[in-house]
Amino acid sequence: MAGTLRRACIMGHPVAHSRSPMIHGYWLKTLGIPGAYEFKDLAPAEFVPFITNLAGNGYVGGNVTVPHKEAAYRTVSSRDAASEAVGALNVLWLENGKLMGGNSDVHGFIDNLDDRAPGWNVPGCKALVLGAGGAGRSAVYALKQRGAEVHIVNRTVSRAQELAKRFGAMAHGWDEVPRLLKETDVLVNCTSLGLAGKEPMQIDLGPLKKSAVVYDVVYVPLETGLLAQARKRGHRTVDGLGMLLQQAGFGFRKWFGGDPKVTPELRSIVEADIVAKTPK
Repeated sequence: MAGTLRRACIMGHPVAHSRSPMIHGYWLKTLGIPGAYEFKDLAPAEFVPFITNLAGNGYVGGNVTVPHKEAAYRTVSSRDAASEAVGALNVLWLENGKLMGGNSDVHGFIDNLDDRAPGWNVPGCKALVLGAGGAGRSAVYALKQRGAEVHIVNRTVSRAQELAKRFGAMAHGWDEVPRLLKETDVLVNCTSLGLAGKEPMQIDLGPLKKSAVVYDVVYVPLETGLLAQARKRGHRTVDGLGMLLQQAGFGFRKWFGGDPKVTPELRSIVEADIVAKTPK
């Protein structure tokens, strides 16, 4: 590639809503690294030809979002342990000419929890994960890696059972939530309930012990109904924006190097954008 300017991109269809260019642009500027991070809207038929000639197209890597994640998983030469375990990837980079894939959601999930709720991993830590989709898979894997006992609740119990079997966790139906809350040290919402435009999360935190941490991976709105209820009860809360910001660092290090940090300034920039674009 000509010159020293390293370029990465966010690949999706559509993709203009992504906040990734804002985050990576901030780090490139503050770290003084010559580089660029761009939007790349690719129709499904364009995606695989594009990534199999990533260097020829002028890029050192990028993020992958819907609808290309499955195609990316199938196409890469090699995957990291997290993406193999979870069965999904969202970061591509070139290593010795080979197309590599990784899952930054796993790193973002646990780094955010460490950052916003230090000491969460108490002896015998029990985590309750609501939801068995992609975010749930990343959360369960990350929590198990840290030695927590993980319980999964999902409306479709068979999906929770499938995920539990994969990672050595325990599966339950939604009706068991009140009982499970009594023993929970970390409660994590990995469903879309509470997301702007979706139905709210209907859960009574009454049985939850006061020392428990409540984590919601949803970040639009910034404070979901679940987090508002938890905050009023005095629980430590962890929002999904931190996960978005923390996961971005994984790809940045692969493409540009340096040591990107999630600073209050970066968080406030992205917060302001979310507030401006979230319907009242």
